[in-house]
Amino acid sequence: MELGIFDHLDRREVALDEFYESRLRLLEKYDAAGFYSYHLAEHHATPLGLAPVPGIFLAAATQRTRRIRLGPCVYCLPLYDPLRLIEEICMLDQLSRGRFEFGVGRGIVPYEMAYFNLHHLETEEIYREALEVILQGLTSDVLEHRGPRYTYRKVPMILRPFQRPHPPLWYGLGHLAGAEWAAINAVHVITNNTCEASRPLFERYRDVWQRKHDGAPMPKLGMSRHIIVAPSDAAAEALARPNYAVWYANLTKLWRDFGALPIRFARDFDEARQRGIAIAGTPARVREEIERQIDASGCTYFVCRLMFGNMSEPEASAAIDLFTAEVMPHLTKLVPAGG
Repeated sequence: MELGIFDHLDRREVALDEFYESRLRLLEKYDAAGFYSYHLAEHHATPLGLAPVPGIFLAAATQRTRRIRLGPCVYCLPLYDPLRLIEEICMLDQLSRGRFEFGVGRGIVPYEMAYFNLHHLETEEIYREALEVILQGLTSDVLEHRGPRYTYRKVPMILRPFQRPHPPLWYGLGHLAGAEWAAINAVHVITNNTCEASRPLFERYRDVWQRKHDGAPMPKLGMSRHIIVAPSDAAAEALARPNYAVWYANLTKLWRDFGALPIRFARDFDEARQRGIAIAGTPARVREEIERQIDASGCTYFVCRLMFGNMSEPEASAAIDLFTAEVMPHLTKLVPAGG
């Protein structure tokens, strides 16, 4: 079982330059600990994500790390010119010497899309055409495309990705149609769903994969969780509760500005823990719960959110060190079911 890191880069009470430097120092810890990949969210005009241009932060990360793989989770494709993004992907893949992971999506927050003069009902069509253009550009010497939104005529593809034919694709999984598309196209997936909701998604992915790919090694089926590890359950909960509250306030800020609230997200840490989407406690308790969830969901890749809310760097570092010393070694020995 391989483990990854997901990071919103959500706002905390520190100067912005130090905020970025602090997150890069934590990335060095993830790299040294042996995490498989670092997945960075893209959000706009919200304290939920202070990396609205994830490629810039990831470019810095390529120079601070050596082994961990790096990628957006996800690029909001309707917000990019596909040709410019092709060139960015090639640069990041070369700068990282083949460690870049290419996450794709349409952007799920309608208010963020509206700030870019896009209606959320049109973003799916734009996303699919943009992805078609990008994959063609990454795998061709000349880009030629004529579509409803994008037109490119004989554009020479001077930059090439380090990984051929292109960096691995990732997709945020939330429904059965997405599982089918990802399986058909050999795309890795990550979901934030509960174990009960994740299992049928992974089962559909496995079923389609087996029918379409005839025993080939299957991409990763990832599941993400907020995690806090401390020497005692009480200490872990004392750290998790207020910082989940800050993260949730950042998450819902845009929605509240427009008089709405996304009901699918747990409103506080205790509700999140009851649903199983947040885990806090001693190393033994956290290890036991993660193992239970891996078995219950059928995931083959476990993604950790180890820094969120207003946690200080020393608080996060201590929790990360405890996780990597006393939880991670047990999990990496697990053999994913059907993976």
